[in-house]
Amino acid sequence: MSRPSLEVADVLGAAAASGRKFSWLTWLHLKVLAAILRCRTPLLGGHQDACTQCGHQAISYNSCRNRHCPKCQVATRDRWIEARSHDLLPTPYVHVVFTLPHQLAPLALQNKQAVYDLLFRASSEALLKIARDPQHLGAEIGFFSILHTWSQQLLHHPHVHCVIPAGGLSADHSRWIGSHPSFFLPVRALMRVFRRKIVLGLRRLHAKGQLEFHGSLSGLQSRRAFGALLRSLYRKDWVVYCKRPFGGAEHVIHYLGRYTHRVAISNQRLVKLEDGRITFRWRDSAHKNKKRFMTLKAEEFFRRFLLHVLPPGFVRIRYFGLFAHRNRKRLLPVCLNLLVTTAPRPCAPTASRPPLTWSCPQCGAPMIVQQRFTAVQLRLRSPPAQELPAL
Repeated sequence: MSRPSLEVADVLGAAAASGRKFSWLTWLHLKVLAAILRCRTPLLGGHQDACTQCGHQAISYNSCRNRHCPKCQVATRDRWIEARSHDLLPTPYVHVVFTLPHQLAPLALQNKQAVYDLLFRASSEALLKIARDPQHLGAEIGFFSILHTWSQQLLHHPHVHCVIPAGGLSADHSRWIGSHPSFFLPVRALMRVFRRKIVLGLRRLHAKGQLEFHGSLSGLQSRRAFGALLRSLYRKDWVVYCKRPFGGAEHVIHYLGRYTHRVAISNQRLVKLEDGRITFRWRDSAHKNKKRFMTLKAEEFFRRFLLHVLPPGFVRIRYFGLFAHRNRKRLLPVCLNLLVTTAPRPCAPTASRPPLTWSCPQCGAPMIVQQRFTAVQLRLRSPPAQELPAL
């Protein structure tokens, strides 16, 4: 099992070992850091594997299973895609992105639970409302939404990706209403509803005292100052982006892998770590997705990465409309029956589940677990492990 020569854990460890004090760290930041730095090291225990043919032996270390760890998301993503493949409908899908304006990003950073919940609620209600309008689609739609909080440069950029079948059920559930082949819903109408619901939701949260204001935002505790901020949000159009339909179920399976269970940055994007500075690749969407390189101090990379730590128990993949848990078992079979009467259902490919064993690096035969070790047992068998840096 080959591992990248450079990992996020290496950069975070270098920043933590630099001697700089990070007074803003919370217990949640420390918990995430401890998990990432210990992941697949003797500190979490492991097991001894042996080849079924040539007898080659190796020790594998356990994973931390933290959702912010880049090394622990691949298997989780594959299992999720395999489970969702049964819910896919034989129809084209569209991808809609709702972005929170940059004026609200600092507020969202200090109130992640409240503002991210509002972002989910406002975007889903906008889609359901506009789709139900007879002047537009006139149908009940279903979709799932995925929260991303980062840009390609790891800056704080909260937005929601929505993956939606291009159509929906009529009001009486008697027929499937498909959208136009090159048009789903009017973006400007979605933008207006989304903006209004965000503003009303923030005003409600402020009136109930459910928002916190620290540092440069402390002046927004005043009702007048907060009202002025909300009024300024109407001066510009918000970003709601609707991509063209991108195919049926077989394309969706491949597409989902890029948007589910991702962290701020993958190990594959890291290029080099030299003299306390990290270089990584990023995609410049403003210039036809040209690949560029960015170099940051390890401490700045450390800060940007921890901007995207989610609140405990926060659900970042949510289901709405026909895909909502209370509707899925009842309405998805209805959708499928209506769709297969007009077109045969394509065979949705099953995502390959990660193998239970890994292949022997010597002969390629399966490796099996021979013995499991606790962290203490591994410490007795291994050279002294480097202590985690103090934060």
